[in-house]
Amino acid sequence: MIRSNSRLARAIPTVTTVTRLAALVVVTAVALGLAGSGTALAGEVPETGTWRGAINPDALQILKRMTDHLGNLQRFSMHTENIYDDVLETGQKIQSQFSSSIVVQRPDKLRADRSDGQSRQIFVYDGETLSVHDDLNAAYATVAAPDNLDDLLHFARDALDLVPPAGDMVFSNAFELLTAGITSGNVIGKAVIGGVSCDHIAFTTPVVDWQVWVADGDKPLPYKYVLTTRDDPAQPQFITSISDWDTEPEIRDGLFDFDPPPTAMEIDFVRIDLADTSAR
Repeated sequence: MIRSNSRLARAIPTVTTVTRLAALVVVTAVALGLAGSGTALAGEVPETGTWRGAINPDALQILKRMTDHLGNLQRFSMHTENIYDDVLETGQKIQSQFSSSIVVQRPDKLRADRSDGQSRQIFVYDGETLSVHDDLNAAYATVAAPDNLDDLLHFARDALDLVPPAGDMVFSNAFELLTAGITSGNVIGKAVIGGVSCDHIAFTTPVVDWQVWVADGDKPLPYKYVLTTRDDPAQPQFITSISDWDTEPEIRDGLFDFDPPPTAMEIDFVRIDLADTSAR
């Protein structure tokens, strides 16, 4: 649900670490993973859930303010600190973490840099090409991509089995995607995250529980996400704290250009759409 295991490359078996770029922002998994799991809201807000609990319209209103605000930003940057659980075959949960920096420029640019202290990965989309580089394995892959961010996110998921970073903040219909599968939702209360006063809201689906802390006031940006996977008995969590928001960043020339190191080996994305067709 949270991390897409390797369909990136067939040349280097250990390159699965590259695909951890897929988890740079946790609710991307919600936005993409639940996109087809329910009926998207089309201007109509449900009053009660079909699984458990009511859907509080105040929680939906806070979420809508957040997605509308993000959708109106033409460019933004942020930093994230991420903690996630890996579940061993024994059932033991092992906690890992990484940090990332993300820059988005609508309608067709995205860059994410991720580090876990031992390796660094880069995810770059320039409006024509999607590129992923992993310095630990000295490998990179590039592929022709759609010409806008919405279509890129769908392409990465459907064709490459990658969940790109910041998806919920980039999709033009983020609110519909995020609410498509919800079965209950509530306003938990106020909280202070990183010195910012936030509204804490929480939602459930048959697959995941997820929470988001949204800044109150006239800049309703998200400052924390927690996702709990319900369809795994161990219920692993993914926690993302967001800081250093800049909604008018200065974007240097060449930021979205990908220039692989001369020592890196080029490998291929494995196209799952083509693989599925060839297997028939």
